[in-house]
Amino acid sequence: MSNPTPADQAAPGPLAGLLVADFSRVLAGPYCTMLLADLGADVIKVESPGGDDTRAWVPPVTDDGVSTYFLSINRNKRSVALDLKDDGDRGLAHELARRADIFVQNFKPGGLARFGLDYPAVSALNPAVIYASISGFGSGGGKDLPGYDLMVQAMSGLMSLTGDPDGPPYRAGISAFDVIAGLHTTIAILAALNHRTATGEGQHLDASLMASAMSGMVNQTSAYAAAGVVPFRMGNSHPSLFPYEPLPTGDGDLVVTAGNNTQFRKLCEVIGAPGLADDPRFDTNPGRTANRDILRPLLAEKLAARSAAEWFDLLIARGVPCGPINTVDKGIAFAEKIGLEPIVTAGTGDRTRPVMRHPVAFSKTPASYPLAPPELDEHGDEIRAWLKGGQS
Repeated sequence: MSNPTPADQAAPGPLAGLLVADFSRVLAGPYCTMLLADLGADVIKVESPGGDDTRAWVPPVTDDGVSTYFLSINRNKRSVALDLKDDGDRGLAHELARRADIFVQNFKPGGLARFGLDYPAVSALNPAVIYASISGFGSGGGKDLPGYDLMVQAMSGLMSLTGDPDGPPYRAGISAFDVIAGLHTTIAILAALNHRTATGEGQHLDASLMASAMSGMVNQTSAYAAAGVVPFRMGNSHPSLFPYEPLPTGDGDLVVTAGNNTQFRKLCEVIGAPGLADDPRFDTNPGRTANRDILRPLLAEKLAARSAAEWFDLLIARGVPCGPINTVDKGIAFAEKIGLEPIVTAGTGDRTRPVMRHPVAFSKTPASYPLAPPELDEHGDEIRAWLKGGQS
């Protein structure tokens, strides 16, 4: 499908030349479309006249008062504000849908039908379109439920697994299922693009946070599906491995993840307790897991002799996986130290913002960051003129 866009907006990357009509807001959809934009797709972010909800999700804010939440998921996009209740704006939305290679939306299932922007209507205009719908609970029996990540964390069972065993359940520190659903949708779009290349056919992709939760909880949902076991809250402990949790040292906790017998033996040697690796209670992972309440204090006694930083250097040098529990600033500093260059600049000239780097490095077609996250309707005039101009 050919979708010429204003020439000065061309971006490099493996998805260059693809046009994405982004009717999504908040997190799952915008995260998906940002990843596509990083790789060269031309993403037109359609916002209501009031803007994406996350523009008002503050604090934190930048020095000039912009929501850092919004900035985190909206780089490399152009913004146009359209009122879908207005006949003229709705016509422009239809024209954008007609030209798009990819259409992404996360309205409540059926919510775009009254505007003629649901899949049946859009695919009638544009049979080759890849139309991705993201909702909280799918388009079946859960279609009327609001699609908030916290609801899904609660209803999927994740919160029952998070927190201290004797305390209340907790949410994850991020909107985990919004992010996972965004990733799953991106994968599905790329698969559908490959199918379209082979056949010319578009299709409808129906993603949901709840379905992503069922998949993304991996070993925990599998425990019930495959063995009828209902997982329970274990704090920082792992149900199937030990040691695989924070352990106290002389000055704070150190996460130790000795996931096999060789790593456990090296751990014991470094901390000065080689006999623990030969103890029949601890010489295999099932034994260590079953006897964790006996083993934990024995390890902690030895680890108390040094600081977490000292143990990190000593253990890593011997091939024992471990790490300190950092705050976010220290996590970013560590990523910088090991060469991941986590912060990049999006945009050019006086329209730049620091943003987090695309998560994958490509040897041939790297991500790029030509556009800072847009102001509301920043590109509205040029996009409206283009849509009215009869290009196809």
